[in-house]
Amino acid sequence: MADTRTVVQHSVTLSESTSAGVRARAGKRGFSAYVDAATARQLERDALADILTEMREKHGEPDSERVAALRNELGW
Repeated sequence: MADTRTVVQHSVTLSESTSAGVRARAGKRGFSAYVDAATARQLERDALADILTEMREKHGEPDSERVAALRNELGW
C-alpha cells in the first residue's frame, strides 16, 4: 500500500557524522524516510516526557520500590 500522507520539504543541517550514519543505515534513497521516522519517534518521546512531568507535578515522584517491582515484572 502506498503512503498517502501529505509531505513537505525542508532543508536541515546535520553533522557530518550523523549524515554518514543515516546514509549508511538508509542508503541515498531512504534518507528522508529515515529522518522522518526518527523525528516521529523523538516527538513521541517528547510527548511522553511531558506526560511524566505533568504526572510528577500532580502526584509527586513515584515510589522507587514499586517502580523496581514493576520493572522486574516486565523483565527490564
